[in-house]
Amino acid sequence: MENNKKVLPSHPGRNIFAICGKGGVGKTAFSAMLTKVLLERGNAGKLLVIDADPALGLSNTLDIHIEKTMGQVRESIISSAKSEGDTDLVETVGKIDYMVMEALVETDNFAVLAMGRTDSRGCFCSVNSLLRDAVKILSQKFDTIIIDGEAGLEQINRQVMENLDCLIVLTDASARGVQVVEMLKDMVENKNVIQCKKIGVIFNGVQGKEDFLTQSAEKIGIDVFGFVPHDSNVRDYDMMGKPLIALPEHSEALTAVRGILQNLGYSDA
Repeated sequence: MENNKKVLPSHPGRNIFAICGKGGVGKTAFSAMLTKVLLERGNAGKLLVIDADPALGLSNTLDIHIEKTMGQVRESIISSAKSEGDTDLVETVGKIDYMVMEALVETDNFAVLAMGRTDSRGCFCSVNSLLRDAVKILSQKFDTIIIDGEAGLEQINRQVMENLDCLIVLTDASARGVQVVEMLKDMVENKNVIQCKKIGVIFNGVQGKEDFLTQSAEKIGIDVFGFVPHDSNVRDYDMMGKPLIALPEHSEALTAVRGILQNLGYSDA
């Protein structure tokens, strides 16, 4: 299978890539490790990490405290639409950019935006569109964007981004996991759920059988970006509630992520 290795440039530039896959395969842990590796390489430019999973697990792995989510911003707008007059609603809409900035958590090295959960029922497509446009404007201030997504792609499309540079489908070594990879590939290529320049699979938590897994990927016609081995450090940090961004440098999983970025064309600074 031919693998185009020039997905990400070796210098700061605008790169948007998302991690998706079925539940329980380690998307959030991988997103945290990807963040750590990009920071240590020093060539990601301004880095924005978007937590698009309503469970908000990524903030803990990055040792970040979230005070406001985009879901709460959305609820504020909907509440204004239901209870305030047209003038007040227009004023609220005019503050969207400011409200988004309030939800942004900035550290010395990167920024985090949590999408969060929404409670209001019904169709609020106009509100979703306003917020997505606001996130798009905000994201233009960053060079590299990582999106930790849910199992499907619809939420990323609906609330975060319509276009990606690189979509990483993370899976375990199970047959069900590979089936989900095939389903997500079909959603991208045939159903146009989201637009991306490059899509590939990463097998996470593997313990051998790389040749068999590569053959499984070839059967469904998707590139293999790499393999991340089972790492007791990741397990132990998760069990103790320690942030994965503090993983020791020698961790096998981190070493694998470094290699994956190298293969994708993201060389050291």
